[in-house]
Amino acid sequence: MTDGRRLETLTRTEALQLLGSVPLGRVVFTHQALPAIRPVNHLLDGNGIVIRTDGGSALARSIAARGDLVVAYEADMIDHATQLGWSVIVVGRAGKVEDDQAAAGYLRRLQPWVAGSFDEVLRIEAEIVDGFRLVGECGQDAGATTAAEPAAPVADG
Repeated sequence: MTDGRRLETLTRTEALQLLGSVPLGRVVFTHQALPAIRPVNHLLDGNGIVIRTDGGSALARSIAARGDLVVAYEADMIDHATQLGWSVIVVGRAGKVEDDQAAAGYLRRLQPWVAGSFDEVLRIEAEIVDGFRLVGECGQDAGATTAAEPAAPVADG
């Protein structure tokens, strides 16, 4: 099945555009000295990824203890049938959005998917952006242009 398949490196601009086209990703951070991964929804705002979480979550507590935290954020769109698509990974510092007006705007745009108090808004600055496209023989990339409306986070205990 891998005949003719290849990886194409995405530019920073392409990678961020694709990241902004999907509502869900995974944030990777350190929790109790070990890697932790939480699925969250996001929106892209300029050079930052904005997520909404519970103030008591492991991620929010880690940021509160340090002021900011180096995290990774990954989103993708891979077609299971064709095994074609793309993946984007961002590394940067995550911190609480302190501006009340900006936070209120993000809270309106990122609606929670589950019940709970998701009143903390975090922003990840896209310092390192890496992405690739899995393409077939003719350069087709299933899912590369699929867009979705941003939604909101799942619990990030």
